[in-house]
Amino acid sequence: MQRFKLTLEYDGRPFVGWQRQREGLSVQACLEEASAGFEGGVVRAVTGAGRTDAGVHATGQVAHIDIDRPMSGDQLQAALNHYVRPHPIAVLAAEPVSDDFHARFSATSRHYRYVMVNRRAPLSFEAGLAWQIAAPLDADAMHAAAQHLVGRHDFTTFRHSQCQAKSPLKTLDYLTVVREGDHIEVRTGARSFLHSQVRSMVGCLALVGRGQWTGDDLKAALDAADRTRLGFNAPPDGLYLAAVGYSADAAARRPVDQAG
Repeated sequence: MQRFKLTLEYDGRPFVGWQRQREGLSVQACLEEASAGFEGGVVRAVTGAGRTDAGVHATGQVAHIDIDRPMSGDQLQAALNHYVRPHPIAVLAAEPVSDDFHARFSATSRHYRYVMVNRRAPLSFEAGLAWQIAAPLDADAMHAAAQHLVGRHDFTTFRHSQCQAKSPLKTLDYLTVVREGDHIEVRTGARSFLHSQVRSMVGCLALVGRGQWTGDDLKAALDAADRTRLGFNAPPDGLYLAAVGYSADAAARRPVDQAG
């Protein structure tokens, strides 16, 4: 049995999320069922680094899979990409790793990007892939306010009511807001995130961009550690799991919480 690390991208629109569920199509289920196509009908478990929610996309999701038959990384990549069709999932890379590598527990960082299109005209190519906001947004004000969230904090305000994390304490390594033309991108990274934390932060930053909140309002919402103080959650359309980081020694198995 050989373990492989998979780097994946997918369009989240057709899926109920990453994780296999009783009802609905999931990214995990599609990949696992694809493995049966070249493993003699045997479905192999695929473990992801992050459990993205329904409608959330990925350009750098990482997963691992154990394969019984002798294969190279290139052969596995080609086989999975063949059998996962026609679902909008692509295996960007497959590489053999040691048995102690774990896509979730070995991860040392997760990086997300959120795409907003700040214009009045409707979206055509990016419909479902970005959040359109017609009202003018002040990206500089959003970036300045975002710095209140960087560091170690109690993120209860930005936590989904059904979040299963043991603690609301998280350390946000960075949170930046960058405008390029009518596109505004929020980029953030941490070892782990609470359920819906990124979308909750982006929703509140949009209030700052519109002039409805100030940076002090955002800080007050954070300090309150109260979910009722949340502005609102941004829709899943613009959220992408962009990358997952690993140390040179990826054998560490300390569990961490996931985001969506």
